Amino acid sequence: MPEDHQLAAHAAAAAARLLLDLRRCPPEGGKALGARGDAESNALILELLRAARPNDGILSEESAPDPARLGERRVWIVDPLDGTREYCEPSRDDWAVHVALAVDGAPAASAVALPALGELFSTPAPLLAAAPEGRLKILVSRSRPPALAERVAARLDAELVPMGSAGAKAMAVLRGEAHAYLHAGGMNEWDTCAPVGVALAAGLHASRIDGSPCVFNQADVKMPDLLICRPELAETLLAAIAAEQAPDD
Repeated sequence: MPEDHQLAAHAAAAAARLLLDLRRCPPEGGKALGARGDAESNALILELLRAARPNDGILSEESAPDPARLGERRVWIVDPLDGTREYCEPSRDDWAVHVALAVDGAPAASAVALPALGELFSTPAPLLAAAPEGRLKILVSRSRPPALAERVAARLDAELVPMGSAGAKAMAVLRGEAHAYLHAGGMNEWDTCAPVGVALAAGLHASRIDGSPCVFNQADVKMPDLLICRPELAETLLAAIAAEQAPDD
């Protein structure tokens, strides 16, 4: 319902403001800033969600898991500060806030805030910029770029572009800064739910790297891999991924 989209956007925007204020007057030490940002953003988002949707389940990176969520159709999946390492570096803007509602395992309302850029992307109709010109650009993790992405890039003569937060990478595809975001090697549902929801709402392709849908609110919260890309490139990228994963003859 429309109110869910508004709530996701409101919670992400409120957390973005809090994190920016904290970053302007940080506690001593980078790790202290990250820990405080994670905790205070999480507390704010959960307070807003529980006040507005007391009967919904919640899964957050910064809260103890509640197994009761597995019996709920509606579950909010939250990463209150995606890219804590980048948040602690004053010059970096590739960190995000993720707030998403999954209904029956699929993202139904999502918001990704990029606070340092002053941008908020939310469902139901985020804008999709034109694709970048020139060589194919594939975004990968700044700290742990997957070997698979290197092989896919070599096969397609693509350029790999490292970036921090998963949300920042997904939104960079929406912003027209790259053609695709490829990850393999492990993430969790809170890293991916809101970015996948916004990407799908914008008309992008978003799936596991075998082309299957991303399913959320699972007992195992790991999300091993992800592909977000321009829809016209999905077939090419999935085929290249499959070829690079195939066993040698």
